[in-house]
Amino acid sequence: MVTPAEAVRCFWCDGSEILNDYHDKEWGYPVTDEYRLFEKISLEGFQSGLSWLTILKKREGFREAFAGFDFHKVAHYTERDVERLLQNENIVRHPGKIEATINNAKRAVALQKEIGSLAVYFWRFEVDVSARPERVTADFLKTLTRCPESIALSKDLKKRGWKFVGPTTMYAFMQAMGLVNDHQHNCHVYQTVKKSRLALVSTG
Repeated sequence: MVTPAEAVRCFWCDGSEILNDYHDKEWGYPVTDEYRLFEKISLEGFQSGLSWLTILKKREGFREAFAGFDFHKVAHYTERDVERLLQNENIVRHPGKIEATINNAKRAVALQKEIGSLAVYFWRFEVDVSARPERVTADFLKTLTRCPESIALSKDLKKRGWKFVGPTTMYAFMQAMGLVNDHQHNCHVYQTVKKSRLALVSTG
């Protein structure tokens, strides 16, 4: 059996335990939970200009600061909450990103009322991989920073008033939430993620 230390992982893993664990257990697995989807799209906004490892190390702090990313609660945050969060050393204290998260929570509530589910909405933008090579390599994946679906999602969200949702940010969101399986073909969890995505489709 292959030990965790010997496992082949995607090119972006740096060997750190926290990033390897995230890669092995979360990244790319299909997500339909409303709060996890909102959490990830929020954290992608906070990551802008930073590394994902920086955000990942602060994720528990973010979860505590933003009510477990319950967007119904975050939508009611006020200027006083913004000031409180700007003093919180456990998160990235960027006023624009904090305000964008609160704004997006309000937009998420509206979207849920309109569509019925954030998952139904986001999964409408599942990535079409039919034209891709059969064996997806690290070199190929390094060229992918956006796609037609992430561009379309970005445009639609911006039209709905969301912020920090550019096409590159949205593609990173889609990769993480399993809207596409971007594990390279020789990654030790590629097949597991593939099966998880097929199972989601088969159960509707």
